[in-house]
Amino acid sequence: MDYKNIVFNKPYLTGKENHYIYDAVNNKGQLSGNGFYTNKCQEFLKDKYGFENCLLTTSCTDALEMVAILLRIQPGDEVIMPSYTFVSTANAFILRGAKIVFCDSRKDYPAIDEKSIKSLITDKTKAIVVVHYAGLACDMDYIMDIAEENKLFVVEDAAQAIDSYFESSNGEKKPLGSIGHLSTFSFHETKNIISGEGGALVINDSSFFQRAEIIWEKGTNRSSFFRGEVDKYGWVDFGSSFLPAELVSAFLYAQLENIDIIQNKRKEIWTRYFNGLKALEEKGCLELPKTPSYGCNNGHMFYLVCENIEQRTGLLKFLSDKKIKAVFHYQSLHKSEFFKDKYEGEELENSDRYSNCLVRLPMFFELENESIDRIIDVIKEYYTL
Repeated sequence: MDYKNIVFNKPYLTGKENHYIYDAVNNKGQLSGNGFYTNKCQEFLKDKYGFENCLLTTSCTDALEMVAILLRIQPGDEVIMPSYTFVSTANAFILRGAKIVFCDSRKDYPAIDEKSIKSLITDKTKAIVVVHYAGLACDMDYIMDIAEENKLFVVEDAAQAIDSYFESSNGEKKPLGSIGHLSTFSFHETKNIISGEGGALVINDSSFFQRAEIIWEKGTNRSSFFRGEVDKYGWVDFGSSFLPAELVSAFLYAQLENIDIIQNKRKEIWTRYFNGLKALEEKGCLELPKTPSYGCNNGHMFYLVCENIEQRTGLLKFLSDKKIKAVFHYQSLHKSEFFKDKYEGEELENSDRYSNCLVRLPMFFELENESIDRIIDVIKEYYTL
């Protein structure tokens, strides 16, 4: 049979992106960052999710690097984070001289194992970085309590977690990214809301905002100057060119305006996958995503976990032979070529299990039901061979 190719990801355009880019170029009179569309996006995110403040960045990586500067990370400081994450989570702190202390993942889903954090805290620990993998919340009540008890900062790497929530023990629903002292988001083309490359730094502790703006503006008090707060601006702190061009922000604003439509469709796709594959989980063939009682699904990705690396390798090849592009995901950072000789901790068996066994299935707005059902059928065929 001549199958149609099913790609892993396809960026979705709402239809307004070119219009807003044209408007930025021809009407607004500013193409560099921190203009009309940058401010529209920042205000949108603050209004919708209750973030105390928000700065767009050129990437989530840059937002994380701003975090490390804001926390005044120095050589010798220790930062706790999961090993099962993207390299940017660690790189931002390595660049400031920190010692990375890797924590294992949970057995039931790939977020940081909250119960392992306490044993990793020393008198040199400065921050805990949590990663809301697949948009599924970490237990933020537990993590914030540990941080308060030990006077530590909490950073939410919410790269995958736009429009996802944590339900606190008192029943209050809090948007992910609104809980830690600082948080970061990604608008890379593989995310739910995109601008090609792009990100955001969320500042929930107001004591950081003035300095964050300076770091964002290349270490200058330029923004204060344009607001008339100072009579000239100059170099006052560390910084870099972290803010995106107005063209990027204009593209992003078109996406944000349609966030509810995008989110509803992605969650429909996620649910169709889950319902179609749950019989295989009931038979013990594979594991499907587990949504914690305090979290929710934001439709960022659909993953499954195979029994071992051989089964995963076979499944990926079987899907590829049927012209379906599925992929594995992170490789444990503590075993990476860069870090393996520096790692001094224990085995992180759950992180390694996800590195060896997790499969991500195609997930994008325009993925048709017919294609989803074909993917499900091919996976069922593989497990009945």
